[in-house]
Amino acid sequence: MVNELDLGLFKLHPQRDAVLGEVHARPFTRLVSSFGVVHFAFLAKGDAAASDRRRFVDFCREHKLPPPAPSAKHHQIAIGQAVLRWEQHSEFATFTWIWSTANSPASRQFGEIGESVQPLIRELEQAGELLVAIKLEVERGISPIERAEQVFDRSSLAMVTVKCGDAIVASDFRVDELGFTRILVYDLGLTPDDLGALVQRLLEIETYRPLALLGLSTALELVPSVDRIDHRLIELLEEMQGAEGLKVNNHLLTELTALAVAFERGAVGSLFRFGASRAYNELVQSRLSIVEGRDIAGYPTWSSFLARRMAPAMRTCATMEDRQANLSVKLARAADLLRTRVDVEIERQNRDLLHALNERTRQQLRLQCTVEGLSVVAIGYYVVSLFGYLAKGAHEVGLHVEPSFVTAAFVPIAVGVIWLVSHSIRKHHLKHDDTPSVAGD
Repeated sequence: MVNELDLGLFKLHPQRDAVLGEVHARPFTRLVSSFGVVHFAFLAKGDAAASDRRRFVDFCREHKLPPPAPSAKHHQIAIGQAVLRWEQHSEFATFTWIWSTANSPASRQFGEIGESVQPLIRELEQAGELLVAIKLEVERGISPIERAEQVFDRSSLAMVTVKCGDAIVASDFRVDELGFTRILVYDLGLTPDDLGALVQRLLEIETYRPLALLGLSTALELVPSVDRIDHRLIELLEEMQGAEGLKVNNHLLTELTALAVAFERGAVGSLFRFGASRAYNELVQSRLSIVEGRDIAGYPTWSSFLARRMAPAMRTCATMEDRQANLSVKLARAADLLRTRVDVEIERQNRDLLHALNERTRQQLRLQCTVEGLSVVAIGYYVVSLFGYLAKGAHEVGLHVEPSFVTAAFVPIAVGVIWLVSHSIRKHHLKHDDTPSVAGD
């Protein structure tokens, strides 16, 4: 039967469970008005992230609560009167504390953290750098606009209704005296599921926004060095026009290579940051498009308010990224041109060197031929002299030979034989000298 089919019959992909479970990695939490939220995001990667994770595991065990699984990226626990939601991301981790404010006294101020929650927040210390700190409150009532004007700065207040029309969200995106960004959610009848989804998306917007803006500080830090490298590149190109000689060109190539190395070192460091800023900005825009519904007369929407601040920053990052790419291409092109000039200069020197070697070889060959001729004459003289002594000795013992005549007749024979032997030896040596080069070819 089909129901009895076991997938164990097949070879499963090692990442199958991970990719299928990613859809449920960070589920929404069902929430009921009214409540307060404190949300933190700590930047931590590598060993720092592992250390912070161990600290959270120890915190759970100290309070006799189940810790997250070794591979989990999300974990939620109920501790005392609060709920703690932990999430692990690629370069940061978030801690979200949620507690009810339904029975709080009327004198309670916006963003006031419950007395039972404060000790728990202090207890869970993190080694990572704090980037995001948010106070969010969900309230009920009949005058959301009046309440928002009481809490936030009117000059920078942004408000909008959510798409379902059952809530209004407001914030001035300013940091209060304690360092928190504040968000007000006025619940006009959201279901627990919808309210949980709304709160999580609002927290994501205000978490991803500072992360996206980290690229702006990187871009501003790079401006002086990129300007300096760009200006020096122009100077080097002008020097290249009048540069002559291998020594000068080699010096220019060395300086240009050092300039390219310095540039690439800064570009590699910023490559991840600009890419991350672009991705975080896209997430912010995506969450805004999901949350925002109708605007409220007299107040900017979150999208329009943030666009006036974030769009120029993102354009600055994109401009710097494009400038880095163009400068990298120009540096590579200038290095190629200069390297080609150096190669041509080296080839010219090699050609002159080979020409000098050929000329020296021809001189040596002429000298060798001269020496060879003189050697034939010298050796012939000694051979003829020895033959003359032999002829005189033969005449003395009574042989009918005339020593002078025989010696004179022997001269051409001796010289010819010696020349033939010398020529044969030279050909034999040349043949052996050519054999390795032919075999090598």
